[in-house]
Amino acid sequence: MDLQKQPASAPAAPQPAPAVADVPASALRASDADRDRIADILREALAEGRLDADEHAERVEGVLSAKTVGELEAFIQDLPAAHGHRRTTPSYSPAPNRPTEGAIPAEADQHVVAVFSSAMRKGRWRAGRRMHAYAVFGNVEIDLSEAIFEYQQIVIKAISVFGNVEIRVPENVSLRGTGGGVLGNFEVDTLDSLEPDAPVIYVDGWAVLGNIEAKPKRGKLVADILDRVQRKVDKSLRKHLDR
Repeated sequence: MDLQKQPASAPAAPQPAPAVADVPASALRASDADRDRIADILREALAEGRLDADEHAERVEGVLSAKTVGELEAFIQDLPAAHGHRRTTPSYSPAPNRPTEGAIPAEADQHVVAVFSSAMRKGRWRAGRRMHAYAVFGNVEIDLSEAIFEYQQIVIKAISVFGNVEIRVPENVSLRGTGGGVLGNFEVDTLDSLEPDAPVIYVDGWAVLGNIEAKPKRGKLVADILDRVQRKVDKSLRKHLDR
C-alpha cells in the first residue's frame, strides 16, 4: 500500500524575546569610580565649610559601604554639586619666570656657606625672602620640604666651585631656575603649582666645576589647616573600619 508523502511542516517562527524591564539608574550596583566621585564632592563640601569634620567622616563611611548608585546619591542630595551647581574653578596661570620687582631685598636674609666642609638647613624653619648658598670644595643642603613660608616669592642664589648645592622643595610649590655651569652642572626642575597663592621659589646660580640641583621632595607638601583636618578624619575613619 502506497503511502502518500506528507508535505514537510514549515519551521515555527521564532518567538520574540521577552522584554526586559528597565532597571532604574539608582538601582544599579555602584562602582569604585562612582564612590570616588561622591567622595570628591564630599571633600569639596568640607573645604567650603558646608560639612563639618564629623559629618564628612560619617558620610564617607557610608559611601564606602554603599551598594547602589541610589545609596551613594543620598549622601550628596543636600549639596549644590548634586544639582549641577559646582564651584567654578579659577583660571590657571603659571608663576612668572622672575620675581615681582621690589618683592625681594638685595641683601640676603640668610647665608649657608660650606668651604671644605658641609652645611645644611632643614627641618621646621622660617624661609626668608632671599638666601645665599656658597659651596667651595664643600656641600650645601637646603631642604624647604618642612619650612614655614611667610613670603610667596623666595630667591635662592647658589654658587658652587668644586662643590655641591642641593635644594629640595615641597611638591606643590612653583619652582624656577636661572643660571648655568662652567664645566659643571646646573639643574632645576620646573614646577607649576595649581594654587595661585602657592610659594614661588627662584634658584639663581652658577656651578664652576661643581653641581647645583633643585628638585621636589616626593611626598612633601605645603600643608594648611584643612589638609591637617583631612588627615585626622581619614586616620579616624581607618581606625573605625579596622575594628
